[in-house]
Amino acid sequence: MLLDVDSGWVIGARHCPSPNCNSRPADEVSLLVIHNISLPPGEFGGGWVQRFFQNQLPADAHPYFASIAEMRVSAHFLIERDGGLTQFVSCRERAWHAGVSSFAGRENCNDFSLGIELEGTDDLPYTEAQYGTLQALTCQLLNAYPLLTHQRICGHSDIAPQRKTDPGPAFDWQQFFAGLPQEESKQ
Repeated sequence: MLLDVDSGWVIGARHCPSPNCNSRPADEVSLLVIHNISLPPGEFGGGWVQRFFQNQLPADAHPYFASIAEMRVSAHFLIERDGGLTQFVSCRERAWHAGVSSFAGRENCNDFSLGIELEGTDDLPYTEAQYGTLQALTCQLLNAYPLLTHQRICGHSDIAPQRKTDPGPAFDWQQFFAGLPQEESKQ
């Protein structure tokens, strides 16, 4: 995989453009937010997440879908259980993944963040393939965006603690960070 900084698209990812995005108010990427998603809840595969982020989720395909089919949300990336990577929104654009959120006293995290969804739930372990893809993607993002640092990688629960719990206790932050290059200490 390789991030084309000019376009904001990852070469080697499956591209499924979402209409649920818009221009960033400033050309800034300084936060990475890790999420989880499964549709229906607790079930994997089936392409439902892709349909959801493209506003094509059939409300009658599952009882749960009726409650979310009209939502207009997206993330920049989805990493499936097998490690497959799908990109929905260019890194140069604002995806609609964070909702009401705040990081380090700054609100509206969508304005300056990238969102990565892991196919999963708060309580089920993520796969080794997912960690591998997440680490490789994160390395690309860290190299491309100098304001993005290890300290500016968080979970959805960190920026919206009253509303969100993902990526949940099943996400192994230590394992994730162990697969990233160590940052140079700033003197």
